[in-house]
Amino acid sequence: MSTVAASTTNRRAASLRTSTLVVAQRGMLKFLRTPQLIVLGTIQGAMFLLIFRYVFGGAIDAGGVSYVDFLVPGFVTTTILFAGMGAAAGIAEDLEQGFVDRLRSLPIPRSAVLAGRALSDTATLTWSLTITTAIGFAVGFRIHGSLSEALAAFGLCIVFGFAFEWLFIALGMFAGSAQAAQGLALMVFPLTFVSSAYVPIETMPGWMQTIAENQPITHMVDAVRALTQGPAAEAVLGHPASYYVTRSLLWTVAIVAVFAPLAVARYRRG
Repeated sequence: MSTVAASTTNRRAASLRTSTLVVAQRGMLKFLRTPQLIVLGTIQGAMFLLIFRYVFGGAIDAGGVSYVDFLVPGFVTTTILFAGMGAAAGIAEDLEQGFVDRLRSLPIPRSAVLAGRALSDTATLTWSLTITTAIGFAVGFRIHGSLSEALAAFGLCIVFGFAFEWLFIALGMFAGSAQAAQGLALMVFPLTFVSSAYVPIETMPGWMQTIAENQPITHMVDAVRALTQGPAAEAVLGHPASYYVTRSLLWTVAIVAVFAPLAVARYRRG
């Protein structure tokens, strides 16, 4: 009996893994077959980065760090929210067009549908992060920490992105339409401005500083900033990189723990 049970468990695990990868592959192919999404996303990211770099750069004092080195880690990190809006609209569109209903009729684990979507969206997010980082170097950004720490910072951004994909998938599941999903996703964007992403928190009003210091984007941005800028950034921020990495990872776990079950529960109710 134990052998039969083990065989059944292995088949279920394989089914979950295979189904997740197939759904993820479908999402990736859809992205690759829509080149305007790649081109427009790249142009949009470049435009916003250039605006912040050259329009606001001369007016903002980032303490002991040059503004371009202060800005780019924040901008790269918040790219996960800009890319996530597409995830919310995409899952809502799949619901509208009946694709999710067709998947529900198949003998596959239901969690594989949303997990596959999160996986494919994280893969496309990695592309966006790579392009944004390259543009950052083009406009003057430089790494002042070690290469290993910089690579760790990039990896953290991917982990953050995976967590926020679940938030946006949940929004898309509850929205009812792609247009409504985009509207709900836009409500998350104020978090990027009420954070340390673009300006030092000390320049904000006192009541807003409290909000900015205690929300996930700030901890994530400061983790990336401390890893890429080394001791100079740590001196400005007031804590070592490990302090911000630990807190940002705790926020990441909390976001997945809240929104992944919500999305799956909504999917199961159909």
